[in-house]
Amino acid sequence: MPGFRMERLGQVIQNKIGSLILESKIKDNRVNTFLSITKVNVSKDLSYADVYVSDIRGKTNANAVEGLQSAAGFIQSQLAVDMHIRKTPKLRFHADHSIGESFELIKKLEGLVTSE
Repeated sequence: MPGFRMERLGQVIQNKIGSLILESKIKDNRVNTFLSITKVNVSKDLSYADVYVSDIRGKTNANAVEGLQSAAGFIQSQLAVDMHIRKTPKLRFHADHSIGESFELIKKLEGLVTSE
């Protein structure tokens, strides 16, 4: 049961941060609407949440991750208002390169198909 709770809490955090990005409520120039939250891992004691961020254009943008990290306090306060839990996890943002790597793989596969 605890694993299910952590997974569900991660999904709530993922959705809330995603909506904050889409609604442009994060007032950092490095954060743009092309960012996508791909995964959130919440620690068992709710002290940390590792948030993985990717750019849907396939670009790796370390500045965007830094922008989100600098806005982590604001994001955490918004989570605390909406989630109504005793302890809101401290957010740690990480770059996720999986979307860019999948675009490259698709291009390579398309190149194989067209060359035949």
